[in-house]
Amino acid sequence: MNKKLIIVFLFTSIIFVRGQEVSWSLQKCFEVALQNNIDIKIKQLEILRSKKNYTHPLLELVPTVGLTANHSYNFGSTIDPNTNARVSSDIQWDNLSFNASINLLDFSNLATAGKNKLEVELSKADKEVIEYEYKLQLLEKYFEVLYSQEQLKIQQEQFKNTVDNLERIQKEVEIGSKPKSDLYDMQFNFSLEENQILVSEQLYEYQKKELFQLMNDNETSTENVSLEPYFASNTVENSFEITNNPKLNFAEISFKTFKKDVGVLRGNNLPTLSAFYGFSTFYSTPINRPDVPVDDFQTQFDNNKYHQTGLQFQIPIFTGFKHNRRIAAAKIQTEKAKWQAEQEKIKINQQLELEQWQKNNYLQRNEKLKNSLELAEKMLTTSQAKFLSGKTDAVVFSAVKNQRLNAEYEVLKNDLLFQFTSVKINLLTKNQL
Repeated sequence: MNKKLIIVFLFTSIIFVRGQEVSWSLQKCFEVALQNNIDIKIKQLEILRSKKNYTHPLLELVPTVGLTANHSYNFGSTIDPNTNARVSSDIQWDNLSFNASINLLDFSNLATAGKNKLEVELSKADKEVIEYEYKLQLLEKYFEVLYSQEQLKIQQEQFKNTVDNLERIQKEVEIGSKPKSDLYDMQFNFSLEENQILVSEQLYEYQKKELFQLMNDNETSTENVSLEPYFASNTVENSFEITNNPKLNFAEISFKTFKKDVGVLRGNNLPTLSAFYGFSTFYSTPINRPDVPVDDFQTQFDNNKYHQTGLQFQIPIFTGFKHNRRIAAAKIQTEKAKWQAEQEKIKINQQLELEQWQKNNYLQRNEKLKNSLELAEKMLTTSQAKFLSGKTDAVVFSAVKNQRLNAEYEVLKNDLLFQFTSVKINLLTKNQL
């Protein structure tokens, strides 16, 4: 009877704990994981960096302005052309200049701006690839834990039947209607199932910790966490349209970026048109020559003003063989990126085809496995009656129980694989649940 009280207390405790369980859905796991993932945070900074590197082409028309001021001394002598005599050229010199220039037409700058804009898109696509691959890892781990959770529930439910049968056999042995060998067999099966439940519980808790470590969640207590099944529609579509696959998007944007590289290099071979304006003035005075008359500072600065403005049109004639080789290499890289994008598309379509095939297989197996489970339950009911009436022994009854348990495992496994494949197809085609 002490054993019976322990078992009752065990299941009462389990019910009480379950009443305090916190339910986690697959969507909630995705949200927490994406928020905590450090790689994604790093990619977000990369997006910000790419945005800072991008300059709109209109902003390239903002002129470059510079102001220069210098104070210098010249020492030595020179020939005076009027007297053909050597005179001192020790002069103190002050100069002020103001310059502004603007590129009115520069194909290289336009191509660079287009490339930098694509770099922003490429950084976003790279971040989405990291998130996509991370979701696939989470998906696999989530359903691994979910299978252990549901399997444990089946074992615990089966264990209740074992407890009842053990209690019944104990009473029948006490009154002499059953041999002690049946009691020993039942006690042995009870011990096996008890140990199996313990192993399953430990595995379940370990896998939950792995899941939450993968989510970088160190605050949630996993002991009271239970996972929600993902209920997929029991239908199989013949075809799926890929509307948003991060890997495919990344490959396509990479191809466009390499095309822009060719445009940047080619831009160096095209004409450029720029406008410029310059203003300068200066003040000078001889050093240690007080006999030489010199206008004052303000007068010289006013009189020595110099303005220059104009347009500059430059046509590259020869930029060197090295530059042409760079263009040729960039074209090859672009062609390579094009085939990589095509290869990625083929791989995704092939993977999607296999997942569709598997989903159809799981759906076809579903009815057969459920039929097997129904037959196993009927066998168990019949075997239970024979065992209680003494027509069969505990060993045969335990074998039938195990067959029924395995049949239920197979139904559970097939159902979860169907759900898993459904979510995976959604991620492959739409990058969402």
